[in-house]
Order: sequence, then C-alpha cells, then structure tokens
Amino acid sequence: MQKTLALLASLAVLSACSPQTEPTPDASDATPATASQATAGTPVVSASPAASARTLTLEGLGDLRIGQPVPAGSTWAESEGQASDTCRTINSPDYPGVYAIVEEGKVRRITVGQRSDVKLAEGIGVGATEKEAISWFPFPATPHVYEEAPAKYLTAPNARSGDPALRLEIGQDGRVSLIHVGTAPTLEYVEGCA
Repeated sequence: MQKTLALLASLAVLSACSPQTEPTPDASDATPATASQATAGTPVVSASPAASARTLTLEGLGDLRIGQPVPAGSTWAESEGQASDTCRTINSPDYPGVYAIVEEGKVRRITVGQRSDVKLAEGIGVGATEKEAISWFPFPATPHVYEEAPAKYLTAPNARSGDPALRLEIGQDGRVSLIHVGTAPTLEYVEGCA
C-alpha cells in the first residue's frame, strides 16, 4: 500500500512539472471576433498546421513573410514586365491567384485574388459575402476607386500604424473580390505598385 501511495505521489509531482499545451482550435471552433479583436486586424483562430500553408495571416503566407526579403530558393519570382525598379511584384506557381509586392527588398503586401483557394484563418476567402466578412472584421468602409457602390474597401483601423494589417475589397456583387495583408502605404495601393 505504501509503495502504491509513493508511486501515485511521484506521478502527481511529475505531471505537475511536465509542460501542458493548449489544443489548437480548428475552424469549426471559430466564432466571430469581438470588435476589439477584429479592429486590431488580428486573426482570431490559429490555423491547424496542415492548413497553415494555404492560410494568409498578418505575418504572411507559407514561407513568404511581411517585412522580410523573399526567401532564397522559394518558388516566389518576379512577374514579367515590371513597371518599376523600386516596386516589384512576385508570384508563385504554388499559389495561383496570389501576388506579392516587394519594395526596398522586402515583402510589403500579399494579395489573394479570384483564382485562389487561400483563405484567412477565420475561413474568409475570395467569394465570401460581405456579411460574412463583416461578422469577423467590422472595419470602416471607404468607396472603391474603380467600382461603383456597393463596392467598397474594408480596411483595418490600424492600417497606417506601420504594423501589418488587413484590407478586404468588396465587389459590386457584395462578395470579397480581393484580400490584402501588408503595411502602409503599400497596403492601400490600388493598381499593384501604384
């Protein structure tokens, strides 16, 4: 009996000293962000490791990171017909419909477009309804430069802070047409590098 109690006491001490990890929530655990979480532009739900390669976050997409140089040996390469020597666009065959803007040798913005299956951790991707997007990101709306209302931009209030932020473009059909993550002023460019 004393050996059993001693063994149980030892196990209790060891389990108290072992590191505990929190389970990683999956998309089915996701709930809309609170206003303070959403206005900060911070993704609320962490993507599972398997989904992270196809998940756009404020940090970046796959091995491409906002504020960092393009990783050596990656599949990201410059597009043909660059319009500027100071601002370059890159894309990857691994991410159809996605391009990034590089200025001063660093990634400043990643844009997800129509042909892409990349989504935010919250499950919002191109084609999501405006209502779905606003449930996660109740950002202020501004008029779209090229499309008439109801088209608009939904931009995180912290977009000009210098930290990476989120901007969603809503088309005239009331659906997300483009998703941008990046830093100011590049985040708000309306024509690639302009």
